[in-house]
Amino acid sequence: MLSDTATRYAVPRRKLILVTVAGVVIAVTAVVAGVALRIVDARNLRSWTDIQAIPAVEVVKPAAIPSGPTLDLPSRLEAFSRAPIFARVNGYLKSWSVDIGTPVKAGQFLAEIETPELDQQLLQARADLVTAQANYDLSATTAKRWQALVDTDSVSRQEVDDRLGDFAAKKATVTAARANVERLVAMKGFQRIVAPFDGVITSRNTDVGALINAGSGGAGQQLFTVSYVKQLRLYVQVPQNYTPLIRVGTTATLTVPEHAGEKFTARVIASAESVDVNSGTTLVQLLVDNSEGRLLPGGYASLRFSLPVDANAVQVPATALVFDRRGLMVATLTADNHIAFKQVTISRDLGDVVDIGSGLSATDRVIDTPPDGLANGDAVRVAPPASGANAATAATAAPRAASGPGRVTPPRSPNHG
Repeated sequence: MLSDTATRYAVPRRKLILVTVAGVVIAVTAVVAGVALRIVDARNLRSWTDIQAIPAVEVVKPAAIPSGPTLDLPSRLEAFSRAPIFARVNGYLKSWSVDIGTPVKAGQFLAEIETPELDQQLLQARADLVTAQANYDLSATTAKRWQALVDTDSVSRQEVDDRLGDFAAKKATVTAARANVERLVAMKGFQRIVAPFDGVITSRNTDVGALINAGSGGAGQQLFTVSYVKQLRLYVQVPQNYTPLIRVGTTATLTVPEHAGEKFTARVIASAESVDVNSGTTLVQLLVDNSEGRLLPGGYASLRFSLPVDANAVQVPATALVFDRRGLMVATLTADNHIAFKQVTISRDLGDVVDIGSGLSATDRVIDTPPDGLANGDAVRVAPPASGANAATAATAAPRAASGPGRVTPPRSPNHG
C-alpha cells in the first residue's frame, strides 16, 4: 500500500521539477535574448546616430548641353537697292506712266517733264553756236590771207599775229558754244524720267501739272522711289560678347508678324568689324531671298541666331548654385566624399537649369541643394536616389536592418523590451 502511494506521489513531483526547470530555462533565455537585443539595438542606434551626424547630400551629374544658346534680335527689312528719283530739270510734270506697286525694268519710262525754259535756252545756245561758227569762218579766211601777205612785206608781222590770235579766239568760242549746246541737249534728255534698275515702284509723290524743281533734298521734290525687292537686306546690332560667334556665312531664322509661324532663312554677308561706343554693339548685315515677294521692305523682323555649343559647357540644376562673398560657386564631391567648392560662370540661365560656361567638368559630382554651413573639406554622405513622393524624405532616412525579403525595420530604442 505504501509503495503504491509513494509511486503515485513521485510522478507529479518529477513533472513539477521538469516544469520548474523548463520555466527557469525559458526565463533565462528570455532575459539573455532581451539583453542581447538591447545591446544590438544600442549598437544600431549609435551607428545610426553617427551616420546622421554626417550631412546627407544628393548628387547629380552635370549633363551635356543638348543645343547651343539662341540669340533673338529685332531688325528691319530693307530693299537690296533703293533709289529715290528726283528731277534734273525744272518744269511741269507732263505725264506719268507708273504707280506704286508697278514692276519696272531698267530704262523703262516713268514720267515726262515739260521744260519750256530749257527749250528756249537750247534755241538760244544753238543760235550762239551758229554766230560763233560764222565769226570763226571769217576769222579763219582773214588769218589765211594775212599770213600769205607777210612774205611780200606789205603787212607787218604784228598785224599778222593779231589776225592769227583772233582766229584762235574765234575757234575757242565755237568750241564753248558747241559744248553749251551739248550740255543743254543732255539736260533736255532728263525731261524723260526712266527707271535706273529693275525693281518695283514703292512711292509716287507727284502728278500731272505739278511744278518740278531740279535737285534733291530741300531744293527738289522726290518724284518716285524704285526698289529692288527680290532680295532684302537686314541690319542688326549684335552685342559685343556675341560678335565672335556671328561671322560672315552664319545663318539666322527670320520671322515676321504678317506670316505668323513661318520661318525664313537669312545669311550674314557683312560685318562692321567694330564696336559702337554708344551701344556696345556691332552692326551686321544679312541677306534674305525674297524671290516670291512675300516679305515687305521696311517691315519689322525678328532674327534668331542658333549659336554653337560650347564643348566645355555643362548643364546643372539651378538649385546647385551657391552665391556668397566668394562669388558664384558649385559644391562638388571628391573621390572620398569630401566637399570641394568650385567657382563657376553662367553662360545661359534657363530657369530650372543653368548652363555653366567655365569652372565645371562633366566628370564632377555636383551636390544639388547643398545644406547651409558646408565648407571645403567637410565629410558628407551621399543620399540614395529617390523619386516621387519619397524624394523629400530619402535624404534624411535612417539606416535600416533587413528583416526579410523586401522589408526593412527602423532601429529600436534601447529601452525596448
